[in-house]
Amino acid sequence: MPGDAPTATVLLVDRDPTIIKEIMPYLADHGYQVECVDDGEKAYNRLDERPIDVLITELNAHRINGMRLMAVAKERNPEICVILITEEPDVARATEAMRQGAADFQTKPVNLGKLEAVIQSGLGRQRLVFEQLELRRRLDERYGLGSLIGKSRQMARVYDAVRQIAPTRGTVLIQGETGTGKDLVAQAIHNNSTRRDRAFVKLNCASIPEALVESELFGHVAGAFTGAIQAREGRFKLADGGTLFLDEVAELTPALQSKLLRVLESQQFERLGDSRTISVDVRLIAATNRPLEKMVAEGAFRDDLYYRLRVVIVDMPALRHRREDIPLLVDHFLQLACKTHGKTVDGITRSAVDVLMRYDWPGNVRELRNIVEGMVIMARHGKLLDVSDVPEHLRRSTVPEVSEIRIPTGVAMSEVERIVIEESMKVCGYNKEACAKMLGIGLRTLYRKLKEYDIQ
Repeated sequence: MPGDAPTATVLLVDRDPTIIKEIMPYLADHGYQVECVDDGEKAYNRLDERPIDVLITELNAHRINGMRLMAVAKERNPEICVILITEEPDVARATEAMRQGAADFQTKPVNLGKLEAVIQSGLGRQRLVFEQLELRRRLDERYGLGSLIGKSRQMARVYDAVRQIAPTRGTVLIQGETGTGKDLVAQAIHNNSTRRDRAFVKLNCASIPEALVESELFGHVAGAFTGAIQAREGRFKLADGGTLFLDEVAELTPALQSKLLRVLESQQFERLGDSRTISVDVRLIAATNRPLEKMVAEGAFRDDLYYRLRVVIVDMPALRHRREDIPLLVDHFLQLACKTHGKTVDGITRSAVDVLMRYDWPGNVRELRNIVEGMVIMARHGKLLDVSDVPEHLRRSTVPEVSEIRIPTGVAMSEVERIVIEESMKVCGYNKEACAKMLGIGLRTLYRKLKEYDIQ
């Protein structure tokens, strides 16, 4: 077996000492961990006690036969490699065993070389399946509902909408300010739909020159326009069978709006420079940060396309409208930034989080992520992030909140003064002018006190 592969566990079920003496040392020499039992009931118990990668069993095992053991083993591990052994050739039973999922059916004496080759093939299939499951788990973690972070009522409504919308074929319109996570919602809808194993294709309609958007959507043939040296498939064709996500759909020109409407209604289009009609099966999810309904009223967006897009609407809340989610988001982005940049940060103080919660976040979740990432990058290893690590422009724009300071009796007045000034500075986001005004003292006096008490 490969040196870096984990040791596979083999359960051998046979009463024949000759078989045991042949198979056990051979497989052990090839790096397998082999356990042997002499009847089906003991094997049944072993299957319940620990995970088994390979089951080698005689067909007529004592008390519980090999076919029944295979069924039990596959209930525990659907990808287990099962090899059945019998005294006499039996084509009918061998065929049935293979139909039920056996990897091989051998008659005694066992061909050890073939046995090991079948095991290797079975283990290779197991690894492939487990890798696919792990990839799916990571995708779900990144793009499934787990990528949408928050416990607020507003986010709970988004989660419910995704769960209801995903299994359907309906066109979806996601509305919300820039940076609210519209793309994550689109990916979550796709990943929780029956199309999850097909392509998820994205196009930001505002990021591509107007003259090229049509080619990006529908493709072109060679020579269709200057610079079209070779034919190219458009996003609709690439998304065939899957999902197409059009971000900033409000930026489409009236001509493209008309062509998009046709595709939504007929699932057909032509490439630039080509008269042949192409049929596709594409689910469309569109997103916008502009008020489409108002644009329709002003004649800037086709009303028929708008009504076709808004079969189902998901409204993404602005971050300032779900401030209770900020601590969760900060913790998530802090861990993500540490992992990305190889930094070790011990966390963030409540005072710093309070400052972040008072900010209005015009750039929403995307802005918060960038701010936290910058704080981590600039922090020393092992540091606990505090208010002083929050960017100054953000601290200056937050409104101070009055908080309660508890001071035990018997503390010297100078210490009381130091505590009050230090806590007031934190509440004011280290804005000295705001702090001096809060304390009712002059700015020069505050500077002198800060220096006296060594408050940074």
